[in-house]
Amino acid sequence: MRQPLIVLTVVIAISLTGCVVGPNYNRPKIDTPDTFRAPAPLSATESASLADLKWWEVFQDPRLQELVRVALAQNYDLRDAAARVEQARARLGVTESYQLPNAGASGSVDSARLSRNGATPLPPAIMPNQNRTFGTATLNLLSFEIDLWGRLRRATEAARAAVLAAEEVRKVVVVTLVSQVASAYFNLQELDEELDIARRTLAVRENSLRLIESRRAGGVSTRLDVRQAQQLVYAAQEAIPALERQREVIENQLSVLLARNPGELAHGGRIEEQKVPPAVPPGLPSSLLERRPDILAAEQNLIAANAQIGIARAAYFPQLSVTGLLGGQSTQLSDLLAGPSSVWNVIPQVTQPIFTAGRVHSQVALANAQQQSALAEYQKTIQVAFAEVSNALIARQRLRESREKQELLVEAIQDRTRLAYLRYHGGVDTLLNALDADRDQFQSELTLAQLRLNELLSVVELYKALGGGWQ
Repeated sequence: MRQPLIVLTVVIAISLTGCVVGPNYNRPKIDTPDTFRAPAPLSATESASLADLKWWEVFQDPRLQELVRVALAQNYDLRDAAARVEQARARLGVTESYQLPNAGASGSVDSARLSRNGATPLPPAIMPNQNRTFGTATLNLLSFEIDLWGRLRRATEAARAAVLAAEEVRKVVVVTLVSQVASAYFNLQELDEELDIARRTLAVRENSLRLIESRRAGGVSTRLDVRQAQQLVYAAQEAIPALERQREVIENQLSVLLARNPGELAHGGRIEEQKVPPAVPPGLPSSLLERRPDILAAEQNLIAANAQIGIARAAYFPQLSVTGLLGGQSTQLSDLLAGPSSVWNVIPQVTQPIFTAGRVHSQVALANAQQQSALAEYQKTIQVAFAEVSNALIARQRLRESREKQELLVEAIQDRTRLAYLRYHGGVDTLLNALDADRDQFQSELTLAQLRLNELLSVVELYKALGGGWQ
């Protein structure tokens, strides 16, 4: 019984220590910039990054935090991504199993009665008992491939990289989900602000219309003045249902992210009251390669494609496999495990491709081309990441500048509107100037609300571009 165990041990040792064909993975050299492009000078040595903060440290609104937690627990895309990670892990387990022997046990008991009147009858003196029982028990070693050239090890390397890539893709979904929920929430707050502006403007315009109609009744104003005032009232009235429609659509979109049926969602508070970190440092560009999950996923795909080259090249070399069995066979069940009843065999088999009509060469060429494609995708992902961070930094600063100027503009137009109506009511100016000022004020206040929203969204985009939010 020792000899087959020794043979099996030697076979496994050879399989685990054989050479590995194909290139080993080395991370490609990436030309990273010293600092991100941004309007304001950035420190080239500042390693701290906004992405180092947890998402609840960046988005401090309690209602928003609750929505994000619900989304992280229930979102369908995230649940699908988690299931794909488990699928990749299961595939890795299947691939790893081929590196070790697959054994199976079998046993049987055959009972038969021999005829005394058959073609070759045996007399009772030779065969006193016509009944016969045979017992068989075997341990089968089924088609174990000796991994001399590392084909199975390369396959395991590719499967392991696929698991890591799936995990990084799951993090990409988390980053995207956090940013989508935050963006939708801020959009709802901004629409609430616009609705408040529209309703406040409508109330002012309706009051002005009543005053103008009173003045016309007294012979001071004209029918044209009344029509112009009515035009402003109707414009404000029309804006309200349009804004409500936008808000309801975004609520439905947010409900989908939360895996809920469409319905109204709590999003109180004013958009200008939102708190964001006072400083939004991007950190070092080189750290982006280790932080952004989409870059890490692209690199794992490159590792898997690199391992596929070794799998393809291994087909050039002989494939050695072993099939064997170990067990016992006896006509007496009591002697089944005795030494004389033991049986075993080991059948090594060598397969060497001789003529494949270029199939193996084409498979190697295909693997090399796929590796080059994965390399290009990896490099592109990095360049896109640098551009997205730069765009977010530019948007953050420029939108802040625009918002500050717009606040001054709104203040000036509000004062202008107040003075224009005072002059009109005092009879020293026409209604046209007051109505123009009213229109400008309404539009400027809406623009200010949109700039506040875009400024917040730029922080969301920067946080996402830096790879934050998946912790």
